[in-house]
Amino acid sequence: MVYQIKSAQILPLGLEECWEFFSNPANLKIITPESMGFEILSGAEQPMYPGQIIQYHVSPIFGLKLNWVTEIKHVDPLKMFVDEQRYGPYAMWHHKHFFKPIEGGVETTDLVHYKLPLGILGRMAHPFLVKPKIEEIFKYRSQKLNELFPKKKDVVV
Repeated sequence: MVYQIKSAQILPLGLEECWEFFSNPANLKIITPESMGFEILSGAEQPMYPGQIIQYHVSPIFGLKLNWVTEIKHVDPLKMFVDEQRYGPYAMWHHKHFFKPIEGGVETTDLVHYKLPLGILGRMAHPFLVKPKIEEIFKYRSQKLNELFPKKKDVVV
């Protein structure tokens, strides 16, 4: 079974500034909860490009350290990019990132399709272990982005 999760957020940034932040693979560590034990091992030394391979360590559950390798599959500058797992904790991970300029900022949308390993055991673990963890990661990311890029206050004169 392929699962889907979608997350959207409006950031008070210009499109170029927003793209610059998200297209720098090193910034992923900044917006990932410390509890994930997220560590970039290689591949994040330069801005994103199609075919880029990025290697990480993650500890999503019980402190178990796992290797995760992703590839940047598609890049449409200022509009979207796609990363896919090549090796890691999921049977499949396909993550689309969209950027849409709107009045007052940029709407960012993440759309993830994923499949779990271990057949029926993976499906059984999904509702109480995997899905809540992924939702927690995106909630943290949203909060962290709001801290990094606070909404501008209206000034009354």
